[in-house]
Parts: sequence; structure tokens; C-alpha cells
Amino acid sequence: MGGVDRVDDLERDEALAEAIRLREAGRREEAKEQLVALAEHFPHDAEVAYQTAWVHDTLGLEAEAVPYYEHALEGPGLTEDDRRGALLGLGSTYRTLGRYENAVTTLTDAVNEFPDDAALKTFLAMALYNTGRAHEAMRMLLTLLAATSSAPEIAGYRSAIEFYAKDLDATT
Repeated sequence: MGGVDRVDDLERDEALAEAIRLREAGRREEAKEQLVALAEHFPHDAEVAYQTAWVHDTLGLEAEAVPYYEHALEGPGLTEDDRRGALLGLGSTYRTLGRYENAVTTLTDAVNEFPDDAALKTFLAMALYNTGRAHEAMRMLLTLLAATSSAPEIAGYRSAIEFYAKDLDATT
């Protein structure tokens, strides 16, 4: 049995690498077909599920991507970078589908897990806006802008931006 599993794993690795190459080369429909077949053959493989979700997203098939993202995130098997990507992909996809509360929950959890990830914070701010939490979204974006911008025009006002990010309604 061990020898058969190793052959399957080798074939899986080669097929997954080929599907990723296809996606990266813009041959997304072919990549999707190969990844869907891989996902059926390896139903408990988080990496295959993540790559399958990703290709669906690139094809504008967000609703079909969701179960693959959810499956990829259910247990172990993703690298830290892939987990971060899957959380961003799922949260963004929920937002695109109008599932704003799911997006906020997913992206909030992701930001808690990866607090230094500016992309996660940006997508969370968009989802917060969609749920009517514009002040919170603006606070997050302004804080992020002040912390990450290297533009001299922003750097010169960093303290003021950080101050007003805490309370946009503050006046003197």
C-alpha cells in the first residue's frame, strides 16, 4: 500500500504543479479542469482545494470557489503563505458575493492571525464599509496608510493622520 500511495503522491505533485503552470500561463480553464479532477481524487488535500478555489476565482466563478476555500481552511495542510492567501481569497470572495458579514468574520480572524498583513486589513476595511461600518473602515485604512506609505506628502502628515484615524469627527 505504501508504494501505491507514493506513486499517487508523486502523480498528485506533478499534476498540481502542471495545473499551477497552466493557471499562471493564462490557461485557466484547462487548469480548472485539472484541479477539479485532482480535488475529486484527493478530497482531503488542503493545497489542492486552495489551488482549485484560486483558479475558480480567477475565472470569475466566485460562488464555486467558496467550498474549495472553506475546505482548504478546515484543517492542516497549507503553508503559512497559502493559509494567508486562502483567508484573503475566501474573505474577498464572500464580499464579492454580497456575504458581507461572512467577509468581516473571515477577514477579522485573518487579521488576528496575521496582524502585519496590509492586504488583509485593506480587504477587511472594504468589508466593514459594506456592513455600514465606515468609521471603522476609514480608521483602519488611515492607520494603514500612515504606517506603510513612503510618500513624502503622507510622511509629513503622519502624526495628524494617525490622530484623526482614531476619531474622524474630532474638532478643536
